[in-house]
Amino acid sequence: MSTPPSPPPGPGHSWPPPSAPFTQSPQSPPSPQWGWGPPPGYGQQPPALNGFALASLLSGLLCLPPLGIAFGIAALVQITKRGDRGRALAIVGLVVSVVMTGALVFTAERVLSAADDAFDPLSGYSDVEGELTDLGELRAGDCFNVPGGDLVDERPVTYRIDCAQVHHGEVTAARELQAPVVTGSREADRASEDACWKAQDEYAMDTWALPEYAEMFYYAPSRQSWSQGDRTLLCVIGTTDEDRRGSLRKDAAMLKPEQSAFLRAANSAEFVMSRPPDGDVEDVLPEYRAWAREVHAVLGAEAKLLQAEATRPGLEKAAPAQLGEIEAARARWERASQAGTPEEFDGQWDRALAAMSPETERTLRGAYGLSTVIPQWLRDSQEEPDDPDGGGPSSESA
Repeated sequence: MSTPPSPPPGPGHSWPPPSAPFTQSPQSPPSPQWGWGPPPGYGQQPPALNGFALASLLSGLLCLPPLGIAFGIAALVQITKRGDRGRALAIVGLVVSVVMTGALVFTAERVLSAADDAFDPLSGYSDVEGELTDLGELRAGDCFNVPGGDLVDERPVTYRIDCAQVHHGEVTAARELQAPVVTGSREADRASEDACWKAQDEYAMDTWALPEYAEMFYYAPSRQSWSQGDRTLLCVIGTTDEDRRGSLRKDAAMLKPEQSAFLRAANSAEFVMSRPPDGDVEDVLPEYRAWAREVHAVLGAEAKLLQAEATRPGLEKAAPAQLGEIEAARARWERASQAGTPEEFDGQWDRALAAMSPETERTLRGAYGLSTVIPQWLRDSQEEPDDPDGGGPSSESA
């Protein structure tokens, strides 16, 4: 017969294990009960995750960063007091919310600044008289207003209005460009200026009749508007310095044939003489000599017309007087075209200008029935020039 092994030492074991439920007799003393106890802390719940910590991170990521900052601060306060989990999450949420708030403030400032720039011109719209019209829809003869009278803007907002009403500008030409002559270079700007000066001379042929405050403006396509299909060069007479009423138009259809013929020749000469080359004579003397030849040619065309007009009634004295001065000036321009030095060119240029008197031209224009008010720009250009040789037109030898 075998002997059962000894029970293992230590509490919690009994031997042999009961084979069937055991019922204690009421008379027997209670026997001790042994069993394994639960580990320390068994049955306790772990600390809860703080809800504000999670809400802080989500708010910062979902574009509600100011709310995320408030949630992050609340989470840290509660975690410290109650021992909740989520301190790291709250800190991350708070940092994300602060960064996103800064980004949101910066973006809002940029948007508001852009909105101010876009809507500043609109503040004056209620004070502008006329019908809102796209700049590209204006045509020669149209008058218009702009907010604040600012014609210098690259593409102003325009309001078409009857020319009998006070207006800021009057269109002299609206031309469709075939080549991309867009703003941005000196060559392109000069081409647009030249085209609009010529257009103005055809639209308001009697240039002496224009008011002193009238200015030429032009609006050419920009590089961006050209790519979007803008092909219009708009030429304008601006009159923003005065309350202008009435049209300035005085083209060939509104003049006598002899008036328009004279003005076309005189305006061509004035245009060429007013457009010398860019740069100093010392730097581009060949270009100035070519310009002098061009001036000589246009003055020759005017002289030819006056020769034919010399016998017209009323012009018997005025035409020959103007013709004599033109021929004297042409001689100076011819010498300028052959000048060997910048100093020689400047001297002939001064004498050529001095050879023609505004008073003589005023008499001729009066004989033609045109304006006799000498414009300020002509008076300025005819001031007594400096003569390095000490002589004037009358003392210069041939």
